[in-house]
Amino acid sequence: MNNSQGPLLGQRAAVVFLLGVICAATAGVLTSLSGAAPATGFLAAGGTFVTAVAFFHMIIE
Repeated sequence: MNNSQGPLLGQRAAVVFLLGVICAATAGVLTSLSGAAPATGFLAAGGTFVTAVAFFHMIIE
């Protein structure tokens, strides 16, 4: 297998997305555990993911 193209994502991008996923999962689970509908948990997770990725993109160099 020829791996001359390099990685699909850089290390920084992978860390930023991973932190976004962790924050989104936490927000979605906590929203669902509070008694809200599952759809509300998904919406909270989506909004949290976008916000977290933008935040970590700004602070991680």
